[in-house]
Amino acid sequence: MAKINWGETLELKIAKLPESPGCYLMKDAEGDIIYVGKAVNLKNRVRSYFRDTAHTPKVAAMISHIADFDILLCESNLEALCLECNLIKLHKPYYNILLKDDKHYPYLRVDLKEPFPRLTLARRMEKDGAKYFGPYIGATAVKQVINAVRDVFPLRTCKKALPLKKPSRPCVNYEIGRCMAPCAGKCTEEAYWDMLDGVLAFLGGDYKTVVNRLKQDMAAAAEKMQYEKAAVIRDKIRDVEGLMERQIAIQTAAAEQDILAIAQDGLDAMIQVVYVRGGRMIGGDHFPLPREGGEDAGEVLASFLTQYYEDVNLIPRHILVQALPEGSQEQLESWLRQQKGGAVTLATPRRGEKHDLVLLAAKNAADALEKRNARASIQEERTTGAAAALGRALGLPKPPRRIEGYDISNTQGVLSVASMVVFIDGVAAKKEYRHFRIKTVEGANDFASLNEVLGRRFAHGLEEKAERKAAGLSPIGGKFSDLPDLVLIDGGPQQLRFARQALLDMGAEVAMFGLAKKQEEIFLPDREEPILLDHHTPELHLIQRIRDEAHRFGITHHRALRGKASIHSQLEDIPGIGPKRRKALLTRLGSLKAIREASREDLLAVPGMTATAADAVLAWARDSGKK
Repeated sequence: MAKINWGETLELKIAKLPESPGCYLMKDAEGDIIYVGKAVNLKNRVRSYFRDTAHTPKVAAMISHIADFDILLCESNLEALCLECNLIKLHKPYYNILLKDDKHYPYLRVDLKEPFPRLTLARRMEKDGAKYFGPYIGATAVKQVINAVRDVFPLRTCKKALPLKKPSRPCVNYEIGRCMAPCAGKCTEEAYWDMLDGVLAFLGGDYKTVVNRLKQDMAAAAEKMQYEKAAVIRDKIRDVEGLMERQIAIQTAAAEQDILAIAQDGLDAMIQVVYVRGGRMIGGDHFPLPREGGEDAGEVLASFLTQYYEDVNLIPRHILVQALPEGSQEQLESWLRQQKGGAVTLATPRRGEKHDLVLLAAKNAADALEKRNARASIQEERTTGAAAALGRALGLPKPPRRIEGYDISNTQGVLSVASMVVFIDGVAAKKEYRHFRIKTVEGANDFASLNEVLGRRFAHGLEEKAERKAAGLSPIGGKFSDLPDLVLIDGGPQQLRFARQALLDMGAEVAMFGLAKKQEEIFLPDREEPILLDHHTPELHLIQRIRDEAHRFGITHHRALRGKASIHSQLEDIPGIGPKRRKALLTRLGSLKAIREASREDLLAVPGMTATAADAVLAWARDSGKK
């Protein structure tokens, strides 16, 4: 099947996708997020949407609306899952409608207010002071984690309200070493909490203790030649390592923090801001900083921080920054507190979970900077690079700075107009565009019309250039004095010959070429054989953009003139109906048809209408109806 052309911007983004876990946000033409997904490998997952292969009806419908996408990088698949859940709740994308229910993402909960806390499953987080871990991929995953914990830590599982007034008989879990039996008074509260600290550390990501214990059990089973038992323990180790990668503990009391990091390439810089709200990462933004790539990272971040947080509403309770200038942290923190009118902490973590979050933000900043550089290089190739390549293809002594394109539009020789479009350094300069009404040519004669237009354009230009030079002014800035380095004529050798003669008559020496539409052949004035450029080259694409823009600009103006003529020419034939009454009639009645069908009373109700004028309109309506 043929490859689908998604457009240059999307194709570039697709080509630059990283092989990293993360989330992707699909957007429609209006910029609305229509789908949020997660991936272990963003490169493979996101590319699968843009391949010309069969998709399910729902996915195919979603793909048909994709105009753009963004990504957020994560350290692991489970971290991407957390972010995906939060982004779906925040944006409520249309195609994620079935994934909005929290029941898909259960948590583990430890109630720290209990004297002997238990580990329980929770479907959603509450602001109850408890500690939550997750979310996990379904209740089965939660039960696997609970079993892994209980293999090492003797947590109680009963629902008894401890401490009891009278000790009870311990259950079988105590007998097999899987409970400390606080219900029977077999352990103190202090001893139980010492064990619980290990549980919290394990669930927070420090699972080495559990893995080491399981490895010891596996080695002991293998030494006793209990190979089946050793294999079971081996699988359990694999499950624990897979389940616990980057699980982040969530305190419901910890509400909000921003993480700022920077990536630099020696020329430019990119700052990434990651937002954590309610203890969960909900998204981020990146900000390009041109010419800051060689500056001190701390200085750049400090300068950005003071500008970004000028808006008081943006300041969170906690801010983590990758780097700051030496001795500036206290001063910046005081400024933030003064701005917010409340407590703010500013930190540059060097280890631990907060440092991991900074590294994650830095990873996203580096990815955004790489994509921006790729886009900038493509833009340069399409504009100044394309203009330079075109100059070489045409044999010009230097790259053309200003290129002008011309086109003639008419309807069977009526209302002939010419359009002039201007590209400077390969970029459309729309303020320089001009329209010309053809004055001296009768009928549909594009050759003579081109000759007239170019003669008028260069006559104005040379005269204005001389005036500005006499006044000590640069030719750049005048209406016509900035003369082109290259002129594009939409047509073949004959059109080019007439256009060339106009310049020679004016004594102007400007490079010129024609573009024939059939095979996109390029014709030069002093060369018989046309030039054929590769259809995939930026220089040919630049020529086509200029040609198409000249045609669009001319057609648009011509249509406007035709519309104005078709409405006003008929009303202008009515005696006593001048510009004000014509405008009043059209404003009040809306169209020529409505004016023809209006009664005398309707016409007299129009502001400015007299009985004589109304009778004239009625007479015109009768006469036009007979034709």
